[in-house]
Amino acid sequence: MAMEATEIERMIKQALPDAAVEITDLAGDGDHYKAIVISRAFMGKSRIQQHQMVYAALQGNMGGVLHALALETRTPDA
Repeated sequence: MAMEATEIERMIKQALPDAAVEITDLAGDGDHYKAIVISRAFMGKSRIQQHQMVYAALQGNMGGVLHALALETRTPDA
């Protein structure tokens, strides 16, 4: 079962309320997405920590329902 882009966005925004989120379905199959996430919560965090925050927001769905996610994170001033 694939995960809808709107559900990915909802989960990220629930964990990071100020986030601007852009989701792109890379293969048209609902399994391979690219996400651009911009949030002030990323300030002072390494890229790895930023990605971990997004993966935590997805509540264990990575690698299961959500097969692949190319992730780009940044702060609003970047």
